[in-house]
Amino acid sequence: MATIDNTMGSALLGVIGAAGLYGVSCVQTWCYFNRYGSTDVWYIKALIGLVFVFDSIHQALISHTVYWYVITNYNHPEVLVNLVCILLEVLFNGLIGFVVQCFLTMRVWRLSSKNIPLTAVTASLVLANFGCSVAFTIQSLQLSTWDELHGLKGLSMTVNVIGAVADFAIAMILVFYLRRSRTGFKKSDTMISKLILFSVSTGLLTSICALASLVSILCWGNTLIYVAFYFSLGRLYSNSVLASLNGRKDIRAFVDDPDDLTFSLQTLSKARNMSSVRRPTISIKIDTTHEVEAERDSSEKSCTSKSQEERRMIR
Repeated sequence: MATIDNTMGSALLGVIGAAGLYGVSCVQTWCYFNRYGSTDVWYIKALIGLVFVFDSIHQALISHTVYWYVITNYNHPEVLVNLVCILLEVLFNGLIGFVVQCFLTMRVWRLSSKNIPLTAVTASLVLANFGCSVAFTIQSLQLSTWDELHGLKGLSMTVNVIGAVADFAIAMILVFYLRRSRTGFKKSDTMISKLILFSVSTGLLTSICALASLVSILCWGNTLIYVAFYFSLGRLYSNSVLASLNGRKDIRAFVDDPDDLTFSLQTLSKARNMSSVRRPTISIKIDTTHEVEAERDSSEKSCTSKSQEERRMIR
């Protein structure tokens, strides 16, 4: 019974952390639609709306689980060994990660000047991660107790490993191309440094969380400590993309023309192709038009005066 209490305590700790991050994502979603709801293109707004819906369903599932264990079945310890709908949250965690990673893959596509092999590798990692999440959800729905869940340990580890690799790869690719886009000018380089910071935070935070969940499975496989990290993974995806989108006005403060910065990063991919031209060239043009015309006028006057003199001599 002590083992069950410790196991459920770890799961409840993850629920509390996920609930706190859900509150942050709600505030960030409100800020996004308040600041950019009337200016952003439809697919960016659809992305944020979809992430918020999946985030809310995920929170509803884990809240229902807590209520079922703590309130409905209070003082019934034998119920703690049974599984409820909490494992559906793996699917919605995977959906949140899939949507956000697809958005980041589009950034890779645009910033790399439509590099097909690189984008294909990134997309393959994203699809593999989502496929493993779906497979885990399907198999877990056939289970009835927490003890049976240990049979899916290998698949759970695979989900965390592929997710961490995909996030790290996307972050490093974006950092590489952003660094190549530096122009040597202070304002544009400061803007690029901000974008690099957002890219690193987006990839590394989720990678660290996935690795922490993996280590928990390896070291404490008989507990649900890894759930405390996995519950927070979807929240980190949603909050990372929201933070990067909501921070665009702050980034635009570093450029003279705010319209020069689009979040699709198309301008940066063009700047990368012109990065070899770092200093403006100075050309000197000597205009001799006035001198030529002056000489021409002088010659014409000389000819005219000579002609007049000849006519006078003839007369």
